[in-house]
Amino acid sequence: MKVSLSLGYSLTKYLLKNKLFSKKRFPLVLMLEITHACNLACEGCGRIREYKETMREMLSTEECLRSVDECPAPVVTVTGGEPLMHPEIDKIIEGIVAKKRHVYMCTNGILLKDTLKKLRPSKYFNINVHIDGLAKTHDAIAGKGVFERATQAIREAKRAGFKVCTNTTIFKNTSEAEIEELFSFLEGLGVDGMLVSPGFSFEHNKNEIFLCRHEVQERFGFIYSISGRYKVLNSPLYLKFLKGERHLKCTPWGNPTRNYLGWKSPCYLITDTHYKTFAECMNCTDWAKYQEGRDPRCKDCMMHCGFEPSVVLGGGKRLSDIIEMAKWSFR
Repeated sequence: MKVSLSLGYSLTKYLLKNKLFSKKRFPLVLMLEITHACNLACEGCGRIREYKETMREMLSTEECLRSVDECPAPVVTVTGGEPLMHPEIDKIIEGIVAKKRHVYMCTNGILLKDTLKKLRPSKYFNINVHIDGLAKTHDAIAGKGVFERATQAIREAKRAGFKVCTNTTIFKNTSEAEIEELFSFLEGLGVDGMLVSPGFSFEHNKNEIFLCRHEVQERFGFIYSISGRYKVLNSPLYLKFLKGERHLKCTPWGNPTRNYLGWKSPCYLITDTHYKTFAECMNCTDWAKYQEGRDPRCKDCMMHCGFEPSVVLGGGKRLSDIIEMAKWSFR
């Protein structure tokens, strides 16, 4: 199954509860940036530019768990920077799991092998390793030898009983042949699923390696065509949106971001301000402006953190969509 029974149950119960109370806006995934410190300086990373003044600051374990209590999202993505650089990463993960939230810990994999002994497998805990291509491509972006260290850590994590998925950003020079070879290689490692994202420029992230909208549509037409053969975790309706077959409105409140400076508004990619509380962020942000794409910074955005929630909250209105989503879920 693309979604575990445990996660499927949690999401269904959460969605029904919010629909029952006619709640108009509610989060699906909390993006918890516990630190922006990183042991890499990847080409294309916007965080090292946006937060250069606070790169070494970290959320305390207590702040992390309080943020999880503030935001009711059933899924928490623990990210950074490199979250494994946080000295209490094990306590943070254990604390979130104890609240029965589903955790996806995002990592570049360099420190993962040594950190595994501090962590415990759980049906609520997933490790997400960033792999941007085969060795030559990934090392050109992340640094020499990073691909080997990351993939070896994936092997160790799977042997230790952890659930592991990967996240791959597709750039301008990524070929279709490499994408398919990478998918085959990752499945050979035993990964439980693969997320794929288009690489494109945004406010703090301008680089010639990124894709324009036309190039995204071309690349993700190919990814949609092979997604049935591999454990691709992106929903088929989102992939259809990326390849230009569907129109989706952004759901900017679907994946709220919390970091050292506060609750980031309006979204993961754009920063206008940081609020002190989740409630303040939800109540004070002009969501309609960003949902309708009226901000010029939203013009080329097709990011999963804004549009995958749109699929979950209303993308399956056609019978054909419902059937396709059901087939995808159980594949």
